[in-house]
Amino acid sequence: MRKQTITLNPAEPLVVGSFGSLNALHQGHSTLIMGGFDLIEIRLDILKSDNWNPSEKPWSAVSCKPLLFTARCRAEGGALDLSASQRHELLMNVIDEAALIDIELASCEEMSTSIDAMREHDVPWVASYHRFDQMPDLDTLRTKRDLAHASGAAVFKVAAMMHSPSDIETMLLFQQESSPLLLSTMGMGVLAPESRVRCALAGSVLNYGFLGDAPTAPGQWDAPTLHAAIHAGLPSSQP
Repeated sequence: MRKQTITLNPAEPLVVGSFGSLNALHQGHSTLIMGGFDLIEIRLDILKSDNWNPSEKPWSAVSCKPLLFTARCRAEGGALDLSASQRHELLMNVIDEAALIDIELASCEEMSTSIDAMREHDVPWVASYHRFDQMPDLDTLRTKRDLAHASGAAVFKVAAMMHSPSDIETMLLFQQESSPLLLSTMGMGVLAPESRVRCALAGSVLNYGFLGDAPTAPGQWDAPTLHAAIHAGLPSSQP
C-alpha cells in the first residue's frame, strides 16, 4: 500500500478522524463519503483489544487519507496493557504505510528503537502527553514540550482534562507561545469541543475527533462536526 504524506502548518489546522473500534473501521468506507477530516488515526491498541489479526489491514478501505498510527500504552489511555516490545512490533508492521506515528512522551526511552526506525524510514512522529485528571500548568507544559523537541519529535501533542474556562485560557497561552516544534493542543471533558476549536484556530496542527459511533477521548466531537466548526472560524481566504 502506498502511503500518503501530509504537510503540517499552524495556519491550516488539520482534523484527525480516529476510529474507536474495529467495527467502526470496517464500516469506515461509508463514513469517508461524508468527508470532513484530513487524516485518519488507526489505534492499533484498540484494534488489538477487538481481536484484530495483525496480519490483516482493515484500514486498506480508508487509505485514501493519510494514516496516523498509534499503539497507545495503558497509562495514557491505551485499550490494553501492551509492553514496549509489543507496541514496537505493531508499529513496525505498519511503518511503511504511516504518514505519522504517535508515541507517548513518557515512553520515548523504552520506545527508542521505534524512534530510530522512524528516523530511518523518514516518518515524522508525534510525542503525546495526556493528563486525564487536570490541566497542567504552563511550566509543566514547557518542560514537556522541550523534552519532546530534544527527543526529535515533529509535533508535541498535549491533551488534558479541563474543569473551567481558565483551563482553556492556559492551553491557549501555551499554544500561542513561541515553540521549537509544532504543537497539537486540546482539552478533554465537557469543555473539549470548545477547547479543540479554539486551539485549532490558535495554531494547533492536529485536532482530533472520532469516526464511527464511539469517541476515543472524553468529550470528543465527531470529526466532521469538529472540521465544520474549525473551518467556520477560519478566515475566508483559507481553503
